[in-house]
Amino acid sequence: MAGGWSRDGAIQEQIDASVDEAVQRARSQLANGESALNCEECGQVIPQARRKAIPGVQLCVACQSALEKQETQAGGINRRGSKDSQLR
Repeated sequence: MAGGWSRDGAIQEQIDASVDEAVQRARSQLANGESALNCEECGQVIPQARRKAIPGVQLCVACQSALEKQETQAGGINRRGSKDSQLR
C-alpha cells in the first residue's frame, strides 16, 4: 500500500536507483591499467606491494586516504524523494 501520492513500490525503486548510482560511481573510480611508480600528488614512491594489490594505482596510501576523506565530506543527500524537492 502506497502512502501519499506515490504508487506501490516507488520507495523501493528510489532505493534501488540510489544503490545502482553509488555502485556505478564506485566502479568508475576504480583504477585500472599500469600503476604509477611515484604518487601523482606528492611524488613519494608507491611500494611494490601496493602496486601489485591495486592495479592502476596512482596515489600513495596517505594521499589516497586524504582524497577519500575529502570525498566523503562532500557527499550529498539524495533528495529525489523528498517533498521539498517535489514542491520546487
